[in-house]
Amino acid sequence: MNKVVLIGCGNVGMSYAYALLNQNTSVNELVLIDLNKERIIGEAMDLNHCLAFAPNKIDIKAGDYSDCKDAKIVVIAAGANQNKGETRMDLIHKNSKIFKDIIKNVMASGFDGIFLVATNPLDIMTYLTWKYSGLPTNKIIGTGTSLDTARLRYMIADKLSVSPKNVHAYVIGEHGDSEFVPWSNANIGLQNIKDYLNEKQLDEIYISVRDAAYEIINRKGATYYGIGMCLVRITNAILNNDNSIITVSTYDENNNIFVGLPAIINKKGIKGKIFVNLTEEETKKLQHSIDIIKDAITKIS
Repeated sequence: MNKVVLIGCGNVGMSYAYALLNQNTSVNELVLIDLNKERIIGEAMDLNHCLAFAPNKIDIKAGDYSDCKDAKIVVIAAGANQNKGETRMDLIHKNSKIFKDIIKNVMASGFDGIFLVATNPLDIMTYLTWKYSGLPTNKIIGTGTSLDTARLRYMIADKLSVSPKNVHAYVIGEHGDSEFVPWSNANIGLQNIKDYLNEKQLDEIYISVRDAAYEIINRKGATYYGIGMCLVRITNAILNNDNSIITVSTYDENNNIFVGLPAIINKKGIKGKIFVNLTEEETKKLQHSIDIIKDAITKIS
């Protein structure tokens, strides 16, 4: 039984649930948990009414923390939202307290599966999930820079009129303002991207990717469809034992943090990481991003 428990049924959580329902997936049971009990009963009803036209049968219901016991994956999308004018890091104190209670309740059920975290500040919340749960690092995955990478590939593809699936480029580092693109490793098909775009164009794309969330929040109040799709992609990589390479927030043993890097994902969670050969300038950018995450962790009360 491939059971997934979703904690936090706001815009992000329900975008994930709806995207899951619309795709071919190995998930056959989805349990919704939220503080608003009436809402999740209504959400479960609404989702179940889609099943006649869904590609797969999924048993969807409202539940509680006891449902986590035999879950393969617990997805956490709970927490305070990022408001206009806020950075992801501004949420750190509010969401660290919320997570302490969530993880305690999940682990009390006897859960021994994989945590998949989508709450900001993403790398910090992923780190806290590891600390609070006591599970091995391979079982803790944050969505990391998977959404930023998806945005990057879309923008490059749109600029060059090619399919995003043929854009091989990543955003790495913090899921936040210090993230960056290692352009030295970016390719269109097998050809380096610098054969297509100049430095000014590359920088414009990077800034658009970095600031995309702010622009979306200013226009519609929140971002959720993109991260919902990323959560589904990671969920399927786990349950299908794909060995897929995705830029998720994964444990960096050298710095004792979680940070967005290309990692191999399968039924064990994180199978391993992909070494990225960076230039000297890119190495400095990654270290800067790591330092920001480490500094944020020290500020959690």
